[in-house]
Amino acid sequence: MITGDFVGLRAIEYEDLASFLEWRNKPDLRRNFREYKELSFSNQENWFNNIVLNSPNHIMFSIINLENGELIGACGLNYIDWVNRNADLSIYVGIDDLYIDEKFAPDATKLLLCYGFNELNLHRIYVEIYDIDIKKQKLLEDLNFTYDGLLRETHWTEGKWCNSLFYSILESEY
Repeated sequence: MITGDFVGLRAIEYEDLASFLEWRNKPDLRRNFREYKELSFSNQENWFNNIVLNSPNHIMFSIINLENGELIGACGLNYIDWVNRNADLSIYVGIDDLYIDEKFAPDATKLLLCYGFNELNLHRIYVEIYDIDIKKQKLLEDLNFTYDGLLRETHWTEGKWCNSLFYSILESEY
């Protein structure tokens, strides 16, 4: 387990899938994800088998509260480009509908950055979020990510179009 001040990152286990499914299907959280429909347990199992267990270009973790050992969320580095040494960061804290909080999410993100730059030898870690995702914007800005730009009206949710915002951090800025 990779440990920080408040959280640990460990390999995702099959037993974690039910919690992930519950969290990802909550409308208040799902509005910030790429999914536009309810996920089934079969969807979650397929993701686990194809991405978590068998893809060398996705490294996902369960986020564990170090104080009580409870599963609280998920995070990872996705779409890893091993030639150009970059990856897409994903994170959410599902427990208690926190999504992005001021304690667990920053700690887990810092661990992912350390892992990505120091263990995987990545050069750049980036994030695509939607402009409605104010909590994640603040998290990224607080962690010194650079705002790279936007793509207009890429995501339809709650009856309106949202822009995609892109942030990144380079190894030299970490």
